[in-house]
Amino acid sequence: MSTSSPSTGAQVNFPYGKEFFGTYIKAAALVASMPAKKKTAKKTAKKTPKKAAKKAAKPVKKDREASEEEEGEQRSTVRTAKAMVKAVLGGEQVITEDSDAARDLYAQSRYGDLDKGIVQLSLLEALYLSEKGKLKIVSPSGRAYTPEGFIRKAKRLHENFWTKYVVFRDMRDRGYIVKTALKFGADFRVYDRGVKPGEDHAKWVLFAIHESNSLTWHDFAAKNRVAHSTKKRLLIGVVDEESDVTYFEIAWKRP
Repeated sequence: MSTSSPSTGAQVNFPYGKEFFGTYIKAAALVASMPAKKKTAKKTAKKTPKKAAKKAAKPVKKDREASEEEEGEQRSTVRTAKAMVKAVLGGEQVITEDSDAARDLYAQSRYGDLDKGIVQLSLLEALYLSEKGKLKIVSPSGRAYTPEGFIRKAKRLHENFWTKYVVFRDMRDRGYIVKTALKFGADFRVYDRGVKPGEDHAKWVLFAIHESNSLTWHDFAAKNRVAHSTKKRLLIGVVDEESDVTYFEIAWKRP
């Protein structure tokens, strides 16, 4: 097995598994202030009535501008509040309210699954939307979750939650639609940019792994078989201690 550098194209031979796996790894890291004016003594001069009236009108103009700015901020706050969708955490799913704003999350970017007008989000999708200010997550009793509280709750349900979320967030930020791939035996299925589920098949199956975890050759071969059997490319996202992600795309190569 050999690794190809995307920048130089040089091949590096691995001492193990060349005949058994017949794979190569393409590794791609996808990833003044002005000085204060000196105060000077002001000269006193007799003001004409016209100049005095003009000066007296200036504070009124400033007050009007401040009022308009405050009204603009209030309108912006109202628009933000209207855009935020309320959703309830129930078990391992987050169920949105029955609203057009909630359905737009699905229609525009395929967040969650649409069932009888209600959007059902995964924990990963819910946290991502919450961090973006688009979703307010509450408990069945109506208590609001902070992002930190929601993460603690999700970690108790899924041991590898944070590693998966870091990869999910990074791919979503890059413009890819990411969906779960449990039925394929992978963490995610990833659609190419501009493609929505239902329009075409996913391009990759993606596994999220922390750099501190080990990956045996048996595990590696199993992941290759998952991608090969689903006719998709294999992508492995490795998360480091700074929550940066490096992606490795693996493909079959016939000798």
